Amino acid sequence: MMSQAKVLSEQELKRVLAVVAQMAHAKRNRLLVLLSFQAGMRAGEISNLKIDHVLNADGSVRDRIHLQNGQTKGDKQRTVILSQSLQKEILKYVNSLTGFRRNSDQPLIMSQKGGSFSATTMVMLFRRIYDQAGLTDARSHSGRRSFITKLANKGVSVRVVQTLAGHSSMQTTQRYIDVNEGMLVEAVELA
Repeated sequence: MMSQAKVLSEQELKRVLAVVAQMAHAKRNRLLVLLSFQAGMRAGEISNLKIDHVLNADGSVRDRIHLQNGQTKGDKQRTVILSQSLQKEILKYVNSLTGFRRNSDQPLIMSQKGGSFSATTMVMLFRRIYDQAGLTDARSHSGRRSFITKLANKGVSVRVVQTLAGHSSMQTTQRYIDVNEGMLVEAVELA
C-alpha cells in the first residue's frame, strides 16, 4: 500500500506559495495550489474546472462549485464551498487573464498550450511545484489532506469534514486526518 501524501504545515505552504510566485504562470499556479489547500479539491477536479463553474452570469464569483458526475472521484456529484478569501483569489486570477472573453467551456486553469490539463498533467505540475519548494515527500493530494487535517485540528466535526471532502464514508475521512503530537497534547489539556 502506498503511503499517504504529506500534510503540509503553514510554513511549508508559505514556502510553496513563495516558489510559485517565482514560476512562469505564477497566478495560475497560485490558484491551483489554493484550490487544493483551501477547498480540498483533488488534482483531477481542479483540472476539470471551467469558467462557468466559478463565475455567475454577471461575472461575480460563485460561493460554491457544483461538480457533476465525471468530474469527481467515484463519479459522484459534490459541492465545493469556497471561502471568501478563495473567492477573492479566483476573481484576482480571472481579472488577470489577458484577452479574457467569457466562454462557458473555457478551462479555469489553462495549460501552456491554452487547453485544459488532464488529471495526470495536473498531478505532474503539483509534483514540479513541490520539488522546487524542496518538499520531495509532498504530492498532489497533500493540499487535500492538509485541508482535512486543518479542519479536524480546529474541532470541526468529522461529519462536516466528510461532507466538505465529498467522502461517502467517515472512515475514509478519518484516514486523511494526520494526528500529530500537538493535537494529542491539546486533547489531553481539554480533559
